[in-house]
Amino acid sequence: MHTQTLEEAASAFVELRPRLFGIAYRLLGSATEAEDVVQEVWLRWQKTDRDTIENPPAFLALVATRLAINVAQSARVRRESYIGPWLPEPVDTSLDPTVGAERGEALELAFLLLLERLNPTERAAYVLREAFDYPNEQIAQILRLSSANVRQIVCRARKRLTGVRREPIDRAEHRRLLQVFLHAAQTGNIGALEGLFATDVVSSSDGGGLRGAARYPLVGGNRVARFLAAFAPRFWPGTDLTWVEMNGLAGVLVPRGRSGVTLLTVEASREGIHHVMWIVNPAKLAAFERSRHRL
Repeated sequence: MHTQTLEEAASAFVELRPRLFGIAYRLLGSATEAEDVVQEVWLRWQKTDRDTIENPPAFLALVATRLAINVAQSARVRRESYIGPWLPEPVDTSLDPTVGAERGEALELAFLLLLERLNPTERAAYVLREAFDYPNEQIAQILRLSSANVRQIVCRARKRLTGVRREPIDRAEHRRLLQVFLHAAQTGNIGALEGLFATDVVSSSDGGGLRGAARYPLVGGNRVARFLAAFAPRFWPGTDLTWVEMNGLAGVLVPRGRSGVTLLTVEASREGIHHVMWIVNPAKLAAFERSRHRL
């Protein structure tokens, strides 16, 4: 019998690594936690009797998913005490537009937020089926459920998410709308901003209590527009914006003073901008920077 060397084990793992990260990231909404999961999968893979594993990709996906579910359960508790609005931790997707998946499903920040409505097992079943196209039988093995139960869970999750998800616009239109928004925000043009917003627009600043971010979301076109106009004179002058691709869509890095930075993007549909998302939590910004330089 051939005994697999550590070099062969590493080669198999490296090939699967983007997919393992993609699974964990969609289950957790955090690149940092996803990286930790992937590292733990590697440690376990080294200690596994690999000659007994008939299908390494299936085994590694199983381990990654179960670990991510465990992390997700504790993360839900931590987020209950998170200071201010919580937004997913973004990743740069310029090199891998789907982050390891066969489809880009469940990657945009707005959709990752929607996935928070599902419990970890529901989220895993949905993500494995919809983003990674795993058969129900394999998902059932991973989640220790019956195939029929997996089908029901995925169907229920799909209905719940479809019922609240807005039809997104394409990437080019999203970037154009973000450009128009930035011009209106920089000039403090309340009328132009209101014209861009959907009626239920929300502005959320994720600072995690570490920066001077708004502790509560702002709701409503006029309120959000007036807020943006009020701080435009001290926020925008002298800023040199850097366009980035985050979670499949355009975003901008906005310098703040000598050391600070804000990551900004919007969620939009044909009705206009529904969500203005400001990420100022230094830990999330550092994770995004790491993802920009990931090989």
